[in-house]
Amino acid sequence: MHNGERSLHSLEKIVAIAALAAALALAVGFAQAADAGAKHRAGARGPQGDEVYLRSAVALVQDARSGETLYAKNEGAVLPIASITKLMTAIVILDADLNLQQRVVVSDEDYDFVKGTRSRLRPGTALTRNELLLIALMSSENRAAASLARTYPGGTGVFVAAMNAKAQALGMTDTRFVDPTGLSPGNVSSARDLARLVAAAHEYPLIREYSTRDSASVQSLGRKLDYRNTNGLVRNGHWDIALQKTGYISEAGRCLVMRVKMASREVIVVLLDSWGKLSRIGDANRIKKWLEANASKGPRG
Repeated sequence: MHNGERSLHSLEKIVAIAALAAALALAVGFAQAADAGAKHRAGARGPQGDEVYLRSAVALVQDARSGETLYAKNEGAVLPIASITKLMTAIVILDADLNLQQRVVVSDEDYDFVKGTRSRLRPGTALTRNELLLIALMSSENRAAASLARTYPGGTGVFVAAMNAKAQALGMTDTRFVDPTGLSPGNVSSARDLARLVAAAHEYPLIREYSTRDSASVQSLGRKLDYRNTNGLVRNGHWDIALQKTGYISEAGRCLVMRVKMASREVIVVLLDSWGKLSRIGDANRIKKWLEANASKGPRG
């Protein structure tokens, strides 16, 4: 073999080795990036380096007093929020200082024309605003929320405008409301904004009380209607929940917001677009265990 040929083969080997090294480096880089992305999407590290993996597409855990973010996952994503909406519905009603003992008659206009969901509140049912507010918050009664908005001074359109104005006043720049129930997927927000909403709603004693009540009964056209809280955690003695609201429509998935005491600290929890009927409750339990485990370890060093 001539010297020129040997030199050519040596050069080809060097080029091949360099190309292989570059390909390996690129593959490792992609793997590391994918791993980091998966960790960002699925979990976050706690103070001790432990991770928590959640099934909710969006999650945020904040210290309720300091505002410190303890966990964040896609917290800026703007998504439908379903019946989390009813927290704002309650705020607008209470801000208006309306007579809560005034009776409101449920109307055919309060029917759900968006999703066609059922309600045990038949047209002609007369309940006080106080009762409607209670079952809207506790049991997510859509017709109750619709009745509250319809009988607001100026009607539903003015009510929804007041919801959006309040959102802007609270700095909820990712948020838009189009109806008072949350049945429309046009009601959207981010986890960051919903943490603001939870903090604001917590200032209202009635919202705290009604959203966490276990059960209640109302009279509808001579019949007793029994309601239960849509969040089973309020019936669990291991949970200290100061405020909560659940939500579900197909576009939003299972949603849950709470102000709750965990690991001796008050926290705001926002979970959006959980898949599976029990996944939001499972995620709440995983967050609780994660915070308690890290708190029990204490500071390092």
